[in-house]
Amino acid sequence: MARDYLLANGLHCLHALVDDRIDLDNFKREAAIERTHRMDKAEIAASEAAAEEARRKVERAAASAAIFSDPRYKHRQEAKQLRRKFKLGSIEPEHYPRVIRLLKALAKGKRLRPEDVVWLQTETGGYWTDEVAAAWHLVEAEVLTAGWRKTRDPWSAVNASSHWRKGGQPESAISLTKDALASNATSAPKVRSALATTRGAALRAVNRHAEAKALGEQAHALVPSDYRPCTLLGAVHIELGEFITGHEWFIKAEQRGAAKATVDQDIKALMARMPDTEKDRIRAFLLDQDPERFAWLRSKREPAHKTAQAR
Repeated sequence: MARDYLLANGLHCLHALVDDRIDLDNFKREAAIERTHRMDKAEIAASEAAAEEARRKVERAAASAAIFSDPRYKHRQEAKQLRRKFKLGSIEPEHYPRVIRLLKALAKGKRLRPEDVVWLQTETGGYWTDEVAAAWHLVEAEVLTAGWRKTRDPWSAVNASSHWRKGGQPESAISLTKDALASNATSAPKVRSALATTRGAALRAVNRHAEAKALGEQAHALVPSDYRPCTLLGAVHIELGEFITGHEWFIKAEQRGAAKATVDQDIKALMARMPDTEKDRIRAFLLDQDPERFAWLRSKREPAHKTAQAR
């Protein structure tokens, strides 16, 4: 086995020495020559291997370039980035082209058709994520703000303000409504009430509650029959810890035509902004006021028997 090893590794002189076919002096001389040949051969092999690796590297680079330049690859990568940006999971194959097309439009700041918005909102695939909604609100806000600046139509300002706030940019709504209110100081009460209400909602979003409350009261005084100032005041008072007054304003809102779902959504939204301890206080208070009306507030943290005991 040892002799086979010597032959397999090209150590012929050492093999001859072991077999007594050459003496030590000849071994030293011939082994030096053999070693030189072996090193030259190894150098050539290494050079050839490097050349082969370089060739393969060029081939891999060319293949990668071909893949990256393939329009289908670019489309897949763009779609992947859009899904990540808008926090979308899997998309049904039959919906995929339409969803990606709409996401591309939003990413470019393009307005969606109303029927596309409704489809995204109602489709069971869960395509109306918070990120999609925010992007849509901001696109609408930009369009409506441009309309306000062009036409000075106060309702464009009212709607733009709402979209800015829902899109996560209440500061833009505050700036816009400041100009709109100044430009409509002598307009009809309904217009001024709407502007005051939407400005108050924007101020509330940045925790400027005193100003929001004053604007809500102003809006209510201008149009006492409108429920919108009432929902604003209900939310402001509850956030200030004035639960009884806030609840009374929400009752007034429903008396003036606010749908229960609208009031419930406002309550959900304001609770979402609060720490758990405050959520628990509001939940307990509203359930104590009307356990049937606010039954949807019950959770594992507020079992039904606890509410009964509180009453």
